[in-house]
Amino acid sequence: MKRWRLLACAVLACASMAAGAHNFHMGIADISYNAATGSTEVVHTYTGHDVEALLTNLYQRQFDLGQEDSEAALRRYVEKQFYLVGPDGKRLRLNWVGMKVNADNVVIFQEIERTRLAPATRIHNQLLTDFLPSQRNTLNVQDSGSIQTLIFDRQNTELPIR
Repeated sequence: MKRWRLLACAVLACASMAAGAHNFHMGIADISYNAATGSTEVVHTYTGHDVEALLTNLYQRQFDLGQEDSEAALRRYVEKQFYLVGPDGKRLRLNWVGMKVNADNVVIFQEIERTRLAPATRIHNQLLTDFLPSQRNTLNVQDSGSIQTLIFDRQNTELPIR
């Protein structure tokens, strides 16, 4: 009888772990021009669990996204995997503003000061796609009322805006 209870507990534990895992990995980002500041603002939102798993994999230790060292590690990763290239082929200076973490999501804020994106600017986005094969990142670029939506995955890591 004791073995059956142990087996039942093991089965329930495995089932609950599978229920907690998710198979759909996605992120969303918005890029918009703020006429009041003259700057281009970038806001990313990713699943907290995926970001923590990524950082644990990269640095081989547990991360608490509320801690300062976690923000520094995430910042290094984001600045390597997400950037914008102007029509002249030079990277645009994308400043880290900060991040906000809640139980489900990580929201990252960046900006390009006193700059409006020019047509043909290229966006490079490999955030989490290098870690999660099924990761898909939707990015909306809004300027003067029109919105362009770009989808990034392992096959599409750099796309131009109109």
